[in-house]
Amino acid sequence: MDVYKIIGERRLQGTVKVSGAKNSAVALIPASILANSSVTIGGIPEISDAWTLKALLEEIGGQVSFNDGQMTIDPSNMTAMPLPNGNVKKLRASYYMMGAMLGRFKKAVIGLPGGCFLGPRPIDQHIKGFEALGAKVTNEHGAIYLRADELIGAKIYLDVASVGATINIMLAAVRAKGRTVIENAAKEPEIIDVATLLTNMGANIKGAGTSVIRIEGVEELHGTKHTIIPDRIEAATFMIMAAAIGDGVTIDNVIPLHLEAVTAKLREMGVKVVEDEESIFVPKQESLQAVDVKTLVYPGIPTDVQQPLSVLMTQAIGSSKVTDTIYSARFKHIDELRRMNANARVEGNTAIIKGPTKLEGSTVTASDLRAGAALVLAGLLAKGETEIHDIYHIERGYSSLIEKLCALGANIRRETITQAKQQADY
Repeated sequence: MDVYKIIGERRLQGTVKVSGAKNSAVALIPASILANSSVTIGGIPEISDAWTLKALLEEIGGQVSFNDGQMTIDPSNMTAMPLPNGNVKKLRASYYMMGAMLGRFKKAVIGLPGGCFLGPRPIDQHIKGFEALGAKVTNEHGAIYLRADELIGAKIYLDVASVGATINIMLAAVRAKGRTVIENAAKEPEIIDVATLLTNMGANIKGAGTSVIRIEGVEELHGTKHTIIPDRIEAATFMIMAAAIGDGVTIDNVIPLHLEAVTAKLREMGVKVVEDEESIFVPKQESLQAVDVKTLVYPGIPTDVQQPLSVLMTQAIGSSKVTDTIYSARFKHIDELRRMNANARVEGNTAIIKGPTKLEGSTVTASDLRAGAALVLAGLLAKGETEIHDIYHIERGYSSLIEKLCALGANIRRETITQAKQQADY
């Protein structure tokens, strides 16, 4: 199996370029199903989730090329091929195949989605939306069956402002008859990105990025070209790394507006953040102050950022608290940080972290994507060598992470270890 090995205490310095948004890419790629001709998406990150979605589109008859961050998808020969198992279980965002295939074919069979386990993450709001549009949805033998004679626009109120449900309903509704109104819609930038692609394909969407989205259905959508937005979570991760162990790091290809909540919290900790139009500079920090953080839907602190932030808190003076109101189970990394000498504990949906603490290299395991990013940061800070297992989680969402960190001066490498070595470590 492959692991990351990190020799810590190497200061980071230089410029790093942020890749395209993972949380956009995993929706934009399935959205191409709705077109009647080729769709080209630029800036796709080189992550395993993108390759998995490419394979899924090819399974249903799509012609897909993916080179140098550009994916071109010809959906003209796609069919409503059932996808009950296999690749759909490798990532949670495979559920976007439901909305896209329902919108185009009026039917789909999709296995229950996989991805990181972050506690219960039901898709009931997705199903609620599909049923409101006229689809019959059943769970048969572990797969979701969606069938509709036709889709009719409807008013849909989301009980939770879910990003996934908002996008999935959009995908199904753009080719439905009549008007669809999504109320209490999520407002994340990735939703605007998907709406922009769909609009360029000929969809009629108003209000993306607000709590009310209005969609007038059209009969067909055509191919187009689109460039993905920068990944705000990757940008935030590098900002946090720069604050923790940087000697001056510029994070390039960012939209500072998308990072306002993270920037404000870092400044509260005493971090100097210098914003430019498309870049952010974080100089060397002398000291960090403890803070309290609560994750919220956009424009609040993203749940995807709390795990790297919790590592930064180990270096702050005083007692910090991070409360996750989105995924209460997103604290598995705390036990791994404790292996590395962190003074941290979990109480309910809150982690309490006392610092500053000198972290020590250890053998740890990534339980999910952002926990993996947190452990990479912990390894960069720690004295000695840190070995991170289950790195496939990290590579689902961070493109060329080793190359980017090495270019900043980190000592991190990917290495294959034997099963005997793995058992010995534990």
